[in-house]
Amino acid sequence: MNSGVNMMRAIHITTARAGPAFSWLHLAFTALGGLVLLFIVAPLLGIYLNSAPADVLSAAKESEVQQSIWLTLWVSMAATLAFAIACIPFAYILARKDFPLKGLVSGIIDLPVIVPHSVAGIAILSIFARDTLLGDAAEWAGFEIVGTPVGIAAAMAFVSVPFLINAARDGFSAVPIRLERVAASLGASPLRVFLTISLPLAWKSVLSGLILMWGRGMSEFGAVIIVAYHPMITPILIYERFGAYGLKYSRPVAALFMAVCLVIFILLRLLARGRKNAEDCASLKTPWLILNAGRLV
Repeated sequence: MNSGVNMMRAIHITTARAGPAFSWLHLAFTALGGLVLLFIVAPLLGIYLNSAPADVLSAAKESEVQQSIWLTLWVSMAATLAFAIACIPFAYILARKDFPLKGLVSGIIDLPVIVPHSVAGIAILSIFARDTLLGDAAEWAGFEIVGTPVGIAAAMAFVSVPFLINAARDGFSAVPIRLERVAASLGASPLRVFLTISLPLAWKSVLSGLILMWGRGMSEFGAVIIVAYHPMITPILIYERFGAYGLKYSRPVAALFMAVCLVIFILLRLLARGRKNAEDCASLKTPWLILNAGRLV
């Protein structure tokens, strides 16, 4: 027994002193990873290398481009925030409860990821178009869905909700259930436990899911072009200009839109990093959170 323990200690000390050994396999894997990164970065970088700054600036001054970018940003954000009201609690139930056909429900959630986006657009149109139940109800209420920002938001949300639900579910699953049980034993209601224990500790994953849903919805093309060609979001505007005038006329708009998205994405990631630091502090104060949830402080 002692010899085995001594051997393990010797292996640990030797490994710590020697450090990770050089491996041709690791070098090959790193090279393959570099090729993948190059495959991603090169086309994106090529947009800027082949777009004159004057052309990008000129595109930025066009009212059509400005309105299109603004429409894309606010509709995708509105769709994300609106569906988050239902998706986040739903993700919590998926993380915490076992129920019949749970595997089927998880599979349904992932369906929009694999369904062709043109099919997604036709499916949405099938329930929101005129002469359908929801379409007629919307018309009776005095507004339309197809060909409006509401229809665009529905198309964006359909293809992007899996990213929010799956990320939030993983975040809630990582929260120790014993913390919730202790807070409940101290008198906290289920809603208070969720708001003061589960959500703060899972917020990093929830925020990542929100960012992914927003970004995925903003980039959607296939479903949106079927549900609402006009008003024109930026991906459709880029496609229209490419089809009518070619690459030279569409590329500056693509470069501008990608720059705007990149700036917002970086800001949101910085926010998420700041939230991570707050989460680290919160994890150190977990006993205080539990007591606060139980109204004992």
